[in-house]
Amino acid sequence: MGSNHKFNLSRPPGKNICFRTKSWFNIIFSRSSEMRQGRWKLGIGVLLFIGALTGWGSTAYPNGQKQIPEPIPGPGRVFLYTAKKFGVPILKASIKIENGSSEQGKPLYRVHASVDSLHYFGFLFRMNNRFLSTMQAETCSPVRYVKEIDQEGLLMKKKNYIQTLTFDASHQKVVVEKKGEDGKQEISLPPETYDPLSMFARYYLRDEFHPGEDIRISLYDGMKLRQMVFHSKKEKVKSKMYGEVEAVCLESTTSFSTFGDKEGIIRIWYTNDREKIPILIELDLPIGIVRFELEEVREG
Repeated sequence: MGSNHKFNLSRPPGKNICFRTKSWFNIIFSRSSEMRQGRWKLGIGVLLFIGALTGWGSTAYPNGQKQIPEPIPGPGRVFLYTAKKFGVPILKASIKIENGSSEQGKPLYRVHASVDSLHYFGFLFRMNNRFLSTMQAETCSPVRYVKEIDQEGLLMKKKNYIQTLTFDASHQKVVVEKKGEDGKQEISLPPETYDPLSMFARYYLRDEFHPGEDIRISLYDGMKLRQMVFHSKKEKVKSKMYGEVEAVCLESTTSFSTFGDKEGIIRIWYTNDREKIPILIELDLPIGIVRFELEEVREG
């Protein structure tokens, strides 16, 4: 995997695939067997991303200023998600993967993500969070991860800050900087530790796993180093748009600092076919279940 890999955006999903033109994460960097195998691990990264956005928690810092640029037009896709609680939409989330950038002559991927509350919940909570992960194109090893958090309301603590993680894989460490604060924090990490978005990219592109297998993951999101184990199994699940489908479910238990480090469960179901399309993501939180459903995919 290197700079020669390109986004193949011209081929629509086949008619026998559950999600046709509205496939979430139907990104094809290459038609090689290596890339096809990577789709098996796509769901893990999505779970980690959603968990980081909605419950793992962070410390608030004042006077946050916008630092993450908007995604640029070009090769890539934007994937749209709707989160619901008790069947009511509460959040909109998006991810865009870009290729074609470089630093110091090395090809990079950039993954933009956002999560926004819907306006009619403004008196209860307002959320306008942005994330940007930059990673090496050949290995998907994280280079830099920026979090721009802006949220407040009756149902959540006010948070307004910018945090930057700079990864140094060769020395197995990360440097954490907080906008508006002096000094940097240096933290040692296990080998192959990722941020949530670079983990998504890695497990979209990398090795295959099979239902029944346990997948171990090392993740650092700026607050806590997590050693997570995902269990996988086959089962049928009802999709809002496509009825009952055969799917693979990934499930892991983790603590959520927003809820006093109480444990919750993260699950994802994706189609058990060569496309491996996520059809439902579920967070079983101490406050109840939040479900994320595929809405739309946009080009460029």
